[in-house]
Amino acid sequence: MKVLIVNASDNIGGAAKSAFRLHKTLIRSGINSQMLVVTKLSDDRSVFNSPSKARNYYSMLLPTFDQLPLKVYKNRTKTLFSTAWFPFTGVLEKILEFSPDIVHFHWICGGMISIEDLAHINAPIVWSLHDNWAFTGGCHIMWECDRYINACGRCPRLGSSSDIDLSRFVYLRKKKIYPKIADLTVVGLSRWITDCAKKSSLFCVNDIHHLPNLLDTNVFSPFNRVLAKQLFDLPLDKHLVVFGAIKVIADINKGYHELFNALNLINDPDVEIVIFGCSQPESVPALPYNIHYVGHLADDLSLRVLYNAADVVVVPSRQENLSNVIMESLSCGTPVVAFDVGGNNDLIEHQVNGYLARPLDSVDLAKGIDWILNSADYLKLRLNARDKVVRDFDSEHIVNRYIALYQSILDKCK
Repeated sequence: MKVLIVNASDNIGGAAKSAFRLHKTLIRSGINSQMLVVTKLSDDRSVFNSPSKARNYYSMLLPTFDQLPLKVYKNRTKTLFSTAWFPFTGVLEKILEFSPDIVHFHWICGGMISIEDLAHINAPIVWSLHDNWAFTGGCHIMWECDRYINACGRCPRLGSSSDIDLSRFVYLRKKKIYPKIADLTVVGLSRWITDCAKKSSLFCVNDIHHLPNLLDTNVFSPFNRVLAKQLFDLPLDKHLVVFGAIKVIADINKGYHELFNALNLINDPDVEIVIFGCSQPESVPALPYNIHYVGHLADDLSLRVLYNAADVVVVPSRQENLSNVIMESLSCGTPVVAFDVGGNNDLIEHQVNGYLARPLDSVDLAKGIDWILNSADYLKLRLNARDKVVRDFDSEHIVNRYIALYQSILDKCK
């Protein structure tokens, strides 16, 4: 069985990490897996980048080209919207060159491949949904909108009041191309996104499976908490609330403003805040707590140590599919507070291994943080957190489900 994992990058963003982890676990399980990306950051010899040297310069400009049609929408929200109209990356040619038995797509936007190119792939396609883009008219984060069920148009992410807008145009392109794909199987990483995909008219004839990301629970595991704090030069006598975001304030979906409001409601002099994923912004709203910025953590070992230094990890995103941060933190035995949105309840069992706050309710978010920090059964919360991930998401268990899915598709094609 020859599997080709396709993602925009091998190390930038949650989808990249999840795709790379699956790729490496498949190899360890004896599967001939290779990974194809546009942006390669690792030195892994089983990962290949698609642009030739002649196209490297153009590939850097592709995300900009992909966004050009959005320029006419002056009132659009600051959330990602992709058109997938520019086919100059060489990804299609590279896929055909590999001649795989299975092509497994993950996150393929940013100008990586055009919608029309998908119909020219002559191998069965498995498509893992890391966000909403595959079944919408272009938005990656749909929030409250359900217009994707039929045909999009009047897109709130574009700030559009017209039925015939860019979202309708992209949707209709998908509606035309998807039926031409010889064999397309859709994978929803969370129960929530699986249900969303089933509602979209774009996937009405496709097999849709719920199959989560996997995690090596031997890598993300409990670690001496005192030593973990010392390694990051964090105080030993404080309650550490950890939050992660690459663009801490600019990415409104990550919920910093909701977290800011919640932290102002907690009256605990023993609390300090740790933010990872970015350096300190030039301007940030003041909080009555010391804030430690530990920057971007590129490797799993550093993340493991930080999760173990935390007393609680907060993920206040307005929308999440199957959060790597939540899964990694729980696997290290650190409880998580998050809003009860998207796929968060696949991971967090309310007041068992964390706290699910009412959606976008900063008061309840604050209550959850306080509840965990002052829990009489805090050790039990930590044990439950670890047990949940080992039981439901461990690599050795989940990879066998992916292999079984691939095999069932190949058997069907015989």
